[in-house]
Amino acid sequence: MPDRGGGPSGPRIRVGRPSRRVRTLLMTLGVLAVLGMAFTMFAGFWTDWLWYRSVNYSSVFTTTLWTKIGLFFVFGVLMALAVGFNIWLAHRLRPPLSAMSMEQQNLDRYRMSIAPYKKWLLLGITALVGLIAGASASGQWRTWLMWVNGVSFGQKDPQFKLDVSFYAFDLPWYRFLLGFGFAAAILSVIAAALTHYLYGGLRVTSPGARATAAATGHLSVLIGIFVALKAVAYWLDRYGLAVKSSDFRATDNWTGLRYVDANAYLPAKTILFCIAVICALLFFATIWRRTWQLPVIGFGLMVLSAILIGGLYPAIVQKFQVQPNEQAKEAPYVEKNLEATRQAYGIDGTKVTDYSGTGNTEDKTKLRDDVGSTASIRIMDPNIVSPTFQQLQQIRNYYAFPENLDVDRYAKDGKDQDTVIGLREINLAGIPKKNWINNHFRYTHGYGVVAAKGTSADAQGRPNFTESDLPSKGDLGTYEQRVYYGEKTTTYSIVGGPQKEIDYSDDNGEKTTSYKGDSGVNLSNPVNRAAYAVAFGEPQILYSGAIGDGSRILYNRTPKERVEAVAPWLTIDGDAYPAVVNGQIQWIVDAYTTTNGYPYSSRTTLGDTTADSLTATNDNRAVVAQQNQVNYIRNSVKATVDAYTGEVKLYQWDTKDPVLKTWMKAFPGTVEPKSDISKDLMDHLRYPQDLFKVQRELLTRYHVKDATTFLSGSEVWQVPDDPTNRSGSAVPPYYLSMKMPDQKAQAFSLTTTFTPTGRDNLSAFMAVDAEAGTGDYGKIRILKLPTNTTVNGPKQVQSQFNSQEDIAESIRLLRGGDSEVEYGNLLTVPLDGGLLYVEPVYVRGGGLKYPLLRKVLVTYGGQTAFENTLDEALNKVFGADGPATEPPDEGDTTTPPPASDNPTVQQALEDAQKAFDAGQEALKKNDWEAYGKAQKDLEDALRRAEDAQAEASRAGGAGGGESKPDGKPSGSPSPKPSS
Repeated sequence: MPDRGGGPSGPRIRVGRPSRRVRTLLMTLGVLAVLGMAFTMFAGFWTDWLWYRSVNYSSVFTTTLWTKIGLFFVFGVLMALAVGFNIWLAHRLRPPLSAMSMEQQNLDRYRMSIAPYKKWLLLGITALVGLIAGASASGQWRTWLMWVNGVSFGQKDPQFKLDVSFYAFDLPWYRFLLGFGFAAAILSVIAAALTHYLYGGLRVTSPGARATAAATGHLSVLIGIFVALKAVAYWLDRYGLAVKSSDFRATDNWTGLRYVDANAYLPAKTILFCIAVICALLFFATIWRRTWQLPVIGFGLMVLSAILIGGLYPAIVQKFQVQPNEQAKEAPYVEKNLEATRQAYGIDGTKVTDYSGTGNTEDKTKLRDDVGSTASIRIMDPNIVSPTFQQLQQIRNYYAFPENLDVDRYAKDGKDQDTVIGLREINLAGIPKKNWINNHFRYTHGYGVVAAKGTSADAQGRPNFTESDLPSKGDLGTYEQRVYYGEKTTTYSIVGGPQKEIDYSDDNGEKTTSYKGDSGVNLSNPVNRAAYAVAFGEPQILYSGAIGDGSRILYNRTPKERVEAVAPWLTIDGDAYPAVVNGQIQWIVDAYTTTNGYPYSSRTTLGDTTADSLTATNDNRAVVAQQNQVNYIRNSVKATVDAYTGEVKLYQWDTKDPVLKTWMKAFPGTVEPKSDISKDLMDHLRYPQDLFKVQRELLTRYHVKDATTFLSGSEVWQVPDDPTNRSGSAVPPYYLSMKMPDQKAQAFSLTTTFTPTGRDNLSAFMAVDAEAGTGDYGKIRILKLPTNTTVNGPKQVQSQFNSQEDIAESIRLLRGGDSEVEYGNLLTVPLDGGLLYVEPVYVRGGGLKYPLLRKVLVTYGGQTAFENTLDEALNKVFGADGPATEPPDEGDTTTPPPASDNPTVQQALEDAQKAFDAGQEALKKNDWEAYGKAQKDLEDALRRAEDAQAEASRAGGAGGGESKPDGKPSGSPSPKPSS
């Protein structure tokens, strides 16, 4: 055809449908994308199911899943029906003819454009609101399970005389239903109003009536439902006053009714309820009256009443009745709060005893003798000596210890001794060569327990190990030493298949093993392999030849992670600790049940009250809270995680706790009875730290029992900051075997101190009997110091240590060169009316990269000593010699001359450290010649250290450390080449 455009002719591009091949390709890609997304979703679900089944807690997975699905569908369908029905009804009630106004002409275009798609549009809107509502409702699975399974507390609130279970289990569910009802009513009103407007039932600018009678009746009913729900809300608000938080007397989370609540808000809520009911009836009456006049007036009166009765009137009562005579008005309500708070936090049995704080120092010999019977003073600080464990007992770079070790009790010759303990866990950062096989197949587990006496050190200031070396041996006997589950085991491992695992190395070379437990998920199934390849984002899992028959994948391997997963309704204590129990290493995890619905009990924020100087530097010590704000807590469950098999067991500890009973009804068979706890396990259970920290925070205010003292604020205490570091955080509680004044013998205890608010002197000392299985377990004792005298608190004691001229000079000398001084735990011990403070001092000297005990600070009755050993310091403070705090046994020198006082020993040890480091570097580079030279230098340095120490012992009468058959002191690094 000729060119009719006047321009040059040229080729024309014709746009048409894509070819069949292109359409087929696009369709195939689309199908593959959908299948890929579907399989990704399936992989997450399937791997979760396989994991829960592998730990024998599949009922937790299914119960939680079906509860979420049920809530999703029920409330999603209800919301979709509510909104969809009102859209349909508004369309059904549309006027047959519309006045030909400009407004309606504009709307006609929209009506015509959506007319062919009305059904699809209705389905789309209802599906969208249903999905959103269902997703929101599924998140309330805990609320539903607690409501449907709730058991009675057997206690009633003092105001409404309802069982506490109403507030803990019922009220949260009713509030959720009410919130859902409000959302459904509001969305229905909006959807119906838009539909009426689109189809002419409502007019904005057109002349004549603004709404048809049908639209008026429809919307009035919906608004009436909303107002009726508001009436229900006012009624529930009456009960909500019992669990309402408010600021009162510098207490941010005061909970419960006060005078203004009981005498102003409570009657106001009742009056507003009646007004709302009347207003709702007026809206419903428009079905017959066809006018908005009365309901609008009623709604306006309800809003005005809410402002005047619900806001202004209580403010007037507070201003003119309460404030002029607050103490008398508030006292009855404060008493209710005091009683409820003490019950809810388990501090109602706290025994407060007056304590002088100034001991009788006349009979110094008796005082010196009483120290040993009063406390087993721990000078090995588990939060300081981890690097020492690491340096002396790591053995291989691919092992590591936790940053903070733990304190436990182990029997020796029929007598319990405080023991610092840690596991030699796998450390992937230290493996010689990193790759997928090494990271996940070869280096899979740690090996062995390392333990040391808490009350003594050897001649060089190192721990006196009671379990050491690789494989570990010592006082703990025979047990399964492989550690597949631990605090530092945060990645997955694939074990039990054709690829052998590195067990440990000794003089004969590298030992290998293959996992024999039934933990983890079997990967022999190709579907399982594909699911884990997708879930972990690691395609090699699907096709790697290192995976075969018997291969199992281990993950979720930290103790707290495993307990939280199998019991998602529990709050997990921040400090899991290991113990050798019945031939197995068991991680012991304390777990809590909580609620924020205990009437009149003040709330606390778990994240804040459990924070201290340890959690400030170690996130792994933080509590794992399901509810951060709570006003009821119980240590209701003791859990164990086997370090080899990963088996998780939950034991019922608090047999009276109604919250635990509720969860046991919801998840039957998951918690084993308390009677199943073996004696060996019971010996290692202890009072948990996070519960203690919550209780001590509450006891800063709630140690008083009368309202007058509470309101005056004269007895408010605070938890002092940790004086041994600069974190500015609270001092952590310390485990210590000690005897309180009313006890006949030492008991394993958890202790802390209090100071007055804004001051540094001591107000009180608090201890709880932490030894499980005893009659006094959990009994809290507080020694309250007089307010008319001043007794030094921890910060003042630390300042006194640092300010004394001779001590300051000694510390300056210890810091000589490139040495660093580290202060250990400042322990407080009540002793014969006074307070004994003990603090170990560690030094990282010269080339040594780990702290060694060098000095001990002791003060009592104004006397202070800074000596090489605890015994020497005690002798100096009391001016009398006494028996050693712990009888010396082989290799345990309780009065050693520190290496800092013997330059020859110190230099030899520094040379040994340098030789050891050089050997490790040579190993990494496979430089065997350099390694051999380093080994020779190491042996020479150790021999010189031993000779120098022996010479010092002969000269000063002090014994040396325990020697091994090869002549090396116990605990000396003895690296061996790996094959």
